[in-house]
Amino acid sequence: MRIGELAKRARTQVETIRYYERVGLLPEAARTEGNYRVYGDRHVERLSFIRHCRELDMSLDEIRVLLRFADAPDASCAGVDALLEEHIAHVTHRIETLQNLKRQLQNLRKACPVAKDVRQCGILNELSAHAQKMPDTPAQHVGGTHGIRKGLSGSVKK
Repeated sequence: MRIGELAKRARTQVETIRYYERVGLLPEAARTEGNYRVYGDRHVERLSFIRHCRELDMSLDEIRVLLRFADAPDASCAGVDALLEEHIAHVTHRIETLQNLKRQLQNLRKACPVAKDVRQCGILNELSAHAQKMPDTPAQHVGGTHGIRKGLSGSVKK
């Protein structure tokens, strides 16, 4: 099948498929004489695996490690277990961070319980006051995906 058909079957954008090929998550496809990529069922399966891992908020590095394990079916899965435990810890930390963010936003919302003129808006005034007190450090944002942590080398041992 060509890349468009693969994209439909795996519910993935064509550019995403090309990107996954470039970064080595998806094996390069064979080419026709006309230089068109030709994909098979194994590409659909691997791409579906990658998509599912992304839906679980796994980073590309984590997925790369999991794919190495999947490509070595006789290896021990202890590394897979360790990776998942680290990912669970990351998700737990992220939930705590998001709950704290929610509390901050709710408190900020209380600063303006009724609509007023913008110059009297408690929310904007609180944001401005806080911004003036902030140190010259980069802002912290609760991100989505994350990098792989130290200790998960991704080596596959039998």
